[in-house]
Amino acid sequence: MNKLERRLLCSVLFLFVTVGITSAASAKPQPNRPNILFCIADDASFPHMGAYGCSWVKTPGFDRVAREGLLFTNAYTPNAKCAPSRACILTGRNSWQLKEAGNHMAFFPPEFKTYVEALADSGYAVGKTAKGWAPGVAVDAAGKRRNLAGPAFNQVRAKPPANGISPIDYAANFEQFLKTSPQGKPWCFWYGGLEPHRRYEYGSGVHKAGKKITDIDRVPAYWPDNEVIRNDMLDYAFEIEHFDQHLVKMLSFLEQRNELENTIIVVTADNGMPFPRVKGQEYERSNHLPLAVMWKQGIKKANRVIDDYVSFIDFAPTFVEAAGMKWEETGMQPATGQSLTDIFHSAKSGIVNPQRDHVLIGKERHDIGRPSDQGYPIRGIVKGGMLYLKNDEPGRWPAGNPETGYLNCDGSPTKTAILQFRREGKQEHFWSGAFGKRKAEELYSIQDDPECMKNLAALPKFQAVKNSLKQQMHSELTAQNDPRVLGNGSVFEGYQYSDARTRNFYQRYMQGEKIKAGWVNESDFESGPLD
Repeated sequence: MNKLERRLLCSVLFLFVTVGITSAASAKPQPNRPNILFCIADDASFPHMGAYGCSWVKTPGFDRVAREGLLFTNAYTPNAKCAPSRACILTGRNSWQLKEAGNHMAFFPPEFKTYVEALADSGYAVGKTAKGWAPGVAVDAAGKRRNLAGPAFNQVRAKPPANGISPIDYAANFEQFLKTSPQGKPWCFWYGGLEPHRRYEYGSGVHKAGKKITDIDRVPAYWPDNEVIRNDMLDYAFEIEHFDQHLVKMLSFLEQRNELENTIIVVTADNGMPFPRVKGQEYERSNHLPLAVMWKQGIKKANRVIDDYVSFIDFAPTFVEAAGMKWEETGMQPATGQSLTDIFHSAKSGIVNPQRDHVLIGKERHDIGRPSDQGYPIRGIVKGGMLYLKNDEPGRWPAGNPETGYLNCDGSPTKTAILQFRREGKQEHFWSGAFGKRKAEELYSIQDDPECMKNLAALPKFQAVKNSLKQQMHSELTAQNDPRVLGNGSVFEGYQYSDARTRNFYQRYMQGEKIKAGWVNESDFESGPLD
């Protein structure tokens, strides 16, 4: 072998060694991608969890997640109704950026991919129990049904503790999902409890949960304080506790499988409690929701209380980043939300990221009950302890027309009591606050007035604050291409209501057709228009 051949051989050997070292380095096992357990109650307001100091609702599961993870004090949904709120969670976009999916009972546009679908494409096992994205219709461009939150695991049933509580055994179905998921494969599961959605078994909080009406420390100022309303609140509490009991079991399953350490556990609710002036509106108790997050391997310091303003549009970016994916690789539409990992990686309590100082909220059409299935468009901003709301159609009834049952407010003993007060000419301010028409602008100091009882919008001393909030809201909504602020808000009114059984409810009902609106009581309908 001559000198040239020896040099060539050495070069080749060096190349093989270098490639081998590089390959070995790149073949190093990557950290396990986290599992994701997303737990969402159906209609539960902040602060009705034990970790927030609520004594009349017992939530050891939520409290444990908060204690061993993070408790958020300023978490908001952009839109306080089931379907649009869940659409925001799944896509990372505000409801006014989701076309039809910004409405309730909608046809979900095929162009909006969800984080669950993206994780499934990247190798995650995915599934859900009970309520995922709903109510509405979701199909792809070919008309095939989409599982926006994952395939359903609802087979295991159990006797519910009260009428109105679902017979689906959420925890057992989660366990079934874990057993059927491929070993060693990361998973993403959506626990969509059906509680505390209406209807309730009246008196179950007292007679089945052992509660007393004196347990409630305060009835909100926008409802009468009497035995009927307190019982209604305790029945609501009983159903939250049912949701939480299944969470406790799920945490236990994860411990038994040694999977608790590397599972992101998020516990929240989709919108506020199903009572007048809350669910389906855009007040503080409508959009401000409970939130606790645990991730033992991914949160730097646990047992922290976080005061940053966070939005439901932040969840999808968080899960995508934690899964080691780049958003551009997911096939999802650009996200407006921001990953919460900056908070996870910090050791601070209180305000972690000063830039998280506000959230935007709003709504278009929820439940029907107005002429031509019109909505009640609102845009708002929460910042610095203040809530500003712009009601774009103040001439409309905010909870739906009286003669068609105020359909954007679920039937309940509390609703019945307030309506009856007005009919009897008693304490009509309760009806006015829950169902009456509103000013075009509203401003509340939610630090001092979390129940939003005193509208400050017209007071001279608050004009600078109001104008600043209004300007910031308008600027950000313009940047987000919100059709409402760009002068094309009517597009939301044109999107078809997906349930043909109650579509065009107002016209059909007023023409004498007998239509069943199963989420309200027959007594909710007024004998005629009130304007």
